[in-house]
Amino acid sequence: MNVDFTVDAGEFIYLIGKTGSGKSSLLKSLYGEIRISTGDAFFLDYNLSKLKRRHILALRRKIGIVFQDFQLLLDRNVEENLIFVLKATGWKKSADIQKRIDEVLAKVEMTDKKKVMPHQLSGGEQQRIAIARALLNNPEIILADEPTGNLDPETTNAIMQLLIDISAEGKTIVMASHDYETIKKFPQRTIKCEDKKLSEVNLMTASEFTL
Repeated sequence: MNVDFTVDAGEFIYLIGKTGSGKSSLLKSLYGEIRISTGDAFFLDYNLSKLKRRHILALRRKIGIVFQDFQLLLDRNVEENLIFVLKATGWKKSADIQKRIDEVLAKVEMTDKKKVMPHQLSGGEQQRIAIARALLNNPEIILADEPTGNLDPETTNAIMQLLIDISAEGKTIVMASHDYETIKKFPQRTIKCEDKKLSEVNLMTASEFTL
């Protein structure tokens, strides 16, 4: 992929493109899942093309990741899902862990779901928990890969407003999506993946994206 791509702190941007255009691969490259083999890519003070395995965990502690399919652990409740992530990233004290869980659940308006199992939650509720999980370590950036792809329109609107509110508080968000109607409803800077290149587009005026 031939990429010349800069994201400013606190910015919300969309990555769009057809299935297979490289949106998810680009996000995976940013969090170290796919190695960059040529050129240089600087992200959160790391050169991703020279990233050592031992540095990947440190990089991911600076990133919150939200997936289309939520990826909650189904054998434990909401609180236990969040405890698992905090302990895996070095949190030790129970009081600190509980305080942080309460903070992120309040942020996504899910404080009453702490003891609920994932299968008892709606899709929108599961995605709110996934966003809370992404916020646990106060990341510098949130990478969201089709976060509304499995949601109905009304729930999509609520999740989008939540992400925009989080961004307005200073969080950088990069969101991959092919839902052009939602992007038009919540316009932000938009980058198109096509032919292994990235280019900035304006969906409000680009007739080729009219559905």
